[in-house]
Amino acid sequence: MAHSVSAFQAAYISIEVLIALVSVPGNILVIWAVKMNQALRDATFCFIVSLAVADVAVGALVIPLAIIINIGPQTEFYSCLMVACPVLILTESSILALLAIAVDRYLRVKIPVRYKSVVTPRRAAVAIACCWIVSFLVGLTPMFGWNNLNKMRRTQELNASHTEFVIKCQFETVISMEYMVYFNFFVWVLPPLLLMLLIYLEVFNLIRKQLNKKVSSSSNDPQKYYGKELKIAKSLALVLFLFALSWLPLHVLNCITLFCPSCETPHILTYIAIFLTHGNSAMNPIVYAFRIKKFRTAFLQIWNQYFCCKTNKNVSTTTAELGN
Repeated sequence: MAHSVSAFQAAYISIEVLIALVSVPGNILVIWAVKMNQALRDATFCFIVSLAVADVAVGALVIPLAIIINIGPQTEFYSCLMVACPVLILTESSILALLAIAVDRYLRVKIPVRYKSVVTPRRAAVAIACCWIVSFLVGLTPMFGWNNLNKMRRTQELNASHTEFVIKCQFETVISMEYMVYFNFFVWVLPPLLLMLLIYLEVFNLIRKQLNKKVSSSSNDPQKYYGKELKIAKSLALVLFLFALSWLPLHVLNCITLFCPSCETPHILTYIAIFLTHGNSAMNPIVYAFRIKKFRTAFLQIWNQYFCCKTNKNVSTTTAELGN
């Protein structure tokens, strides 16, 4: 029997689809820009591509799955768990990509002369692979047993440990809140965010010291080199700030749910927090376009080469044919 969708759910689905329609093309554009522009081939932009891949997956995979969970179909427990886990994997992948970016910017200003010999393309690829492996391990932990299966069995008074039963598929139904708070948030979200904050503070401190002292670097013009590094660091720190701003409200609500079971959180706050987490995937390309000149140039190049000029050429060709 088809599951009816309420007006509120229809509004929710519309907003989620809108976020996906902004997120997926925007982040594909980021990947495309790095691929076609030689100036965007250093380690930092490789990590940005990894972040963009995660953001594309949020729009193309997580948002459709979130819509399914919001509708709440009747399904088997582990099927529902498989629907809930991708968001955990991609969240962790984004965090580790941001951490890799922060470490990379730190090395660029700490050891500018030796940077290229230390951060090689191969090491950057290994770092990206490690980030994704860790993300899968963290995100799939509920599949390995840290979930609400036993709790559900006790609730439904099923004695046979291997009995399959059907549930209404919702995130909180299958994912343990202890896992979300103690393991996901307190171990794999909050500490990396605090570490990145310290790294960027040190990056800004080092850059300002170098600008004041005008010490020698790999560039012929230290003032220009560190000035450029300061500008890029500010832009990437803004990406980090937006990520924290988008994800912390949902984790705070999870903490309230765990530590204050009697507290009732308004549903509208939960939906706003969810929209913020998904919307974060659409923010990064906008930040790159307005804050990083190399990306802005690459985006304009793609537009002129594949869209704008192509249209003009077609118009010119048509005009010429009509003239003949």
